[in-house]
Order: sequence, then C-alpha cells, then structure tokens
Amino acid sequence: MESDNSSMNSKATNKSLMIAFAVMIVAVLVIAIVGFMLLKPEKELFQGQADATTLRISGKLMGRVTDIYVKEGDKVRAGDTLAHIHSSLADAQLQQAMAVQQSAASQSRKVDKGARAQIIASARSLWEQAKTAEEITRKTYERMQNLYAQGVISEQKRDEAKAAHDAAVAATAAAKAQYDMALEGAQAEDKASAAAMVDAATGSVNQVQALLEDQYLIAPCDGEITDIYPEVSELVAPGAPIMTILRPDDMWIAFNLREELISNMGMGQQVKVRIPALADTVVEAKVFYIKDKGSYAVWSATKANGKYDSRTFEVKLRPLQKVNGLRPGMSVLLQED
Repeated sequence: MESDNSSMNSKATNKSLMIAFAVMIVAVLVIAIVGFMLLKPEKELFQGQADATTLRISGKLMGRVTDIYVKEGDKVRAGDTLAHIHSSLADAQLQQAMAVQQSAASQSRKVDKGARAQIIASARSLWEQAKTAEEITRKTYERMQNLYAQGVISEQKRDEAKAAHDAAVAATAAAKAQYDMALEGAQAEDKASAAAMVDAATGSVNQVQALLEDQYLIAPCDGEITDIYPEVSELVAPGAPIMTILRPDDMWIAFNLREELISNMGMGQQVKVRIPALADTVVEAKVFYIKDKGSYAVWSATKANGKYDSRTFEVKLRPLQKVNGLRPGMSVLLQED
C-alpha cells in the first residue's frame, strides 16, 4: 500500500515538473517573440562638419609689409584698412612716369602754341630780304635785256642776268613758304602725335598709381580675421595671401554620403541635425548642394556578387536660422530616418 502511494506521488511530482518546464519554455518563447517584435535596428548616424566662406586678402604690389592693423580674431567691417605694403620701386616708377607726363605735356603745349614770335620775325625778315634781292635781279635783267637788244652785250651776259633773276624769284617763294609755315604753327599730325604722347604718359602714371592704391589692403566685407601669414617687415610678392577673413554670416554644413544614403536628401530638402559642441543643439537645415566626389571617393564592394561600387556624394546644408556659437570645423550629426 505504501509502495502504491509512493509511486503515485512520484508521478504527480514528475507531472508538475513537466508542466512547470513547459510553462517556462512557453514564457521564454513569448518573451523572445515580443522582444524580437519590439527590437528595431539602431539608426545609422552620419557625421559632417560645419564650414563657412573664407576670403584670402592679397595685393597686386610687390613690397615690404610695414604695418598690420588687425589681429587674428578681430572683427572687421567692409572698408576697414587691414595692412600697408610699401614699395620703393613703385614710388620710383611713379616719379619717372610723372616726369615723362610733364615732359609730354610741355611738348604738347609748345606744339599747340605754335612758333615763337622771334622765329616768325626771322622768317619774315628772310622773306623781305629775298623780295629785295628779287627786285634787284629783276632790274638788272631788264637792263641786260635792253643792252642785249642794242647789241652792246653778249647773249651770255643776258642769260646770266636772267638766271640770277629766276633764282631770286625761287628764293623769295621759299622764304614766303617758311614765313607762312611759322605763322600757321605745327601741322595737325604733329599736334595729334603730341596729344597721343600725353595720353600714353598719363596712362603710365595711372597704372603706377593704381598699384600704389593697393598698398593699403581694405576689407571687402564684414567678417573675422582668422589667419595672418606674413610678419611686419617681411617681403611679399604680388598675389601672395596676406590674411584670411571668415564670413560667419555664410555658414553651411557638409556631409560625405554614399549614394544609397541620399535618397531622402534631395535639393531643397529640410532635415534636422545635431551639434554636440553646442550641447546637442538640434538645428533645421536645408540642402542646397549635392555633387559627387569623383572616382577617388568610390566605395568598392568586397564581394564579386550581390554588391556594387557606390559613389560618394558631398551634400551641403545651410541652417535655416543663425546658430550662435557655430564655428567652422565643429562636428554635426545627422541620424537616418
């Protein structure tokens, strides 16, 4: 009897254990299914960088930096004087060009004024002398002609007198022409040539003055001085950068994304980004630039089948509102939707 009771108790215990084990298995399965249903893949996070427009300030003048009026970090306004570059060579060129200009202007005034009174008086005197000589040779020729007609002199003497008279007439005409030229002054061609020389000299002066005007470098816009390259007293070449101005009013954010990740990043699309350096500030930004990075930025597949080479695109976004404290170089995070 005791043996039957013991057997029955053992069976009951085994049955209870099996039921508990089955319940536990069912519970684990239910928890696993619910967890699997609730489990979502973690969204991918993309990191970009803030950037801004920068302008390199340079000059056209080769010379020595004599003064720098700003420091790195200074705020400047458009029109502020930034630096002074001095060139003794340009100063010498200006003096030379101005001397040539003055000489050309003096020559032009002389040509426009015409011959001096002394030259005109001298030309008139020569003309008068020529007319007197012509009159004398005319009278001599007439007497020789009469004597020749009377048979007193030979034909040779008469011809010599005529030749002298003809030469005197020609000399009178030449003296009259010189006198008329002195009265009229320079020819139109001479005046045009003198005026052209003045214009050329003036152009040379303006060219050097334009270079010298660039000896003072002026800020082209409002901004912040981020870099100053030369030191005072250093020589700089034309076009060499002197300093850099950052335009904080023209900030943007750049991301480099594979092409399959930009389906929701079309032109004009608005997205939310996060800036860790500014206490995870969330900012609304708008896409304004999308361009592939070229073949050097192609992501290559590691498998021959089932994968393809993916190009990398640069995507730029501009914050819709000004973000205080945002600086170029700060990390910006974009989370996949």
